[in-house]
Amino acid sequence: MGIDTHQELVVYMRDDCHLCRSEGFVASNRLNVSCGGRSIIAVLNVVYGGHIPHGHVGLSISALERLRVRPGTLLTIKHAPPIRSLASVRKKVFGHTLNGREIEAIINDVTAHRYSDIEIAAFLSVCAGGRLSLTEITDLTRAMVTSGERLDWGDGRRIYDKHCIGGLPGNRTTPLVVAICSAGGLVMPKTSSRAITSPAGTADTMDALTHVDLGVADIRRVVEEAGACLAWGGSMNLSPADDLLIRIERALELDGEGQLIASVLSKKIAAGSTHVLIDIPVGPTAKVRSQPEAERLQSLLVEVGAACGLSVRCVITDGQGPVGRGIGPVEEARDVLAVLQRADGAPADLRDRALELASHLFDMADGQGLEAGRERARLILEDGRAWAQFQRIVAAQGGLKTLPRALYTHEELAPRDGTVGAIDNRRLAKLAKLAGAPASKAAGLRLCVGLGDQVTAGQPLFQLFSESAGERDYALEYYTSEQPIFSLVSER
Repeated sequence: MGIDTHQELVVYMRDDCHLCRSEGFVASNRLNVSCGGRSIIAVLNVVYGGHIPHGHVGLSISALERLRVRPGTLLTIKHAPPIRSLASVRKKVFGHTLNGREIEAIINDVTAHRYSDIEIAAFLSVCAGGRLSLTEITDLTRAMVTSGERLDWGDGRRIYDKHCIGGLPGNRTTPLVVAICSAGGLVMPKTSSRAITSPAGTADTMDALTHVDLGVADIRRVVEEAGACLAWGGSMNLSPADDLLIRIERALELDGEGQLIASVLSKKIAAGSTHVLIDIPVGPTAKVRSQPEAERLQSLLVEVGAACGLSVRCVITDGQGPVGRGIGPVEEARDVLAVLQRADGAPADLRDRALELASHLFDMADGQGLEAGRERARLILEDGRAWAQFQRIVAAQGGLKTLPRALYTHEELAPRDGTVGAIDNRRLAKLAKLAGAPASKAAGLRLCVGLGDQVTAGQPLFQLFSESAGERDYALEYYTSEQPIFSLVSER
């Protein structure tokens, strides 16, 4: 049918189809579609108007790919068997605790595409809001690891990784930390997700710079050549259930605590990591809003990691405002390059944050303390070794791309004099997303001011980038119709 339903499997049938009448198929039924020993569970959409010939069915792109069939192939279609694990989802709806077998069955069915989007959304919703116990989160993490492949580096060496919980626009420290630490000898096969609720994930930013769609064999080759990689985790079969869950989380703008922990740690374990550093930014408009909430998350991450054989260290950091100046894949990539190349005007807050996180990884590796680790990281960055290492990684992944420029640019000016007292992270991220990020790589924002800066009326606050006039106008309408994203405090 040429219809992109993303990862949802859909079968299209005529409203007067003889199978629909004889079998009692109606819209939204789950059907078993099979051919040549392969089968899928697909959601039925009923089509009116004769767009499908008699005796034919249509398939969404994802369904066609999973069945691996061509037009004209004979298919067998029948009612899908009941999914027994859905009983466990309903059990959780009523507040009961799930055991490891029940969670594993749910994840296996999700991975096999037996759940519809609605059913995945139900599972994610009943797991959100702190409804999963420590044991359930641990079982969920293990189930997600075993749902796909697992990299084994085979020689007993330590494998390091770094992750940020998110919530701060522009906080693109991962490429910097990987470049610095791998230049210092740490092995870092870094796989990252694309954005869930933000204008860019690490994979989105790196995709603007180089090729990130690497398979397992490519990952091994790049790490062998450069000691590290910066790849998109969704291109491999590592914790594949996580990618299916993330797709629905993105639509719901939901990132529940238990699922977040299982998502992060399952990817690290599946990638063969042994030691992981996790950045937890805390601020009034960050993803984690309070110190107690951060400490609870820290405790859960460390405990679940330990139960799964992973050494986890968490760093609770300042999440008051955005980091760097760029927001969106290309603009964040510009900041990363500026820091690595030690350019004049490179964002100092992004640089300092990367050095702080690198110091923790070096301390995890050698136990020499944070001060020694920071000095080691600083020297690697300042003498050019980090930039040379980043170039080595990028070359192994296919070379450095030319960053595109947006077609439309708008400069927003300060309405009055004042000091920037606060910046709303969530609404700033939404502004960049409405401009088209991350789907349009060049879309996003470039901040002209930061927290604590004094501004005068008419001074630029930010530049907005978009690939269409409609997205530009849509974003600006949101900006002007809501409460100010930038709080300007007048001096008395």
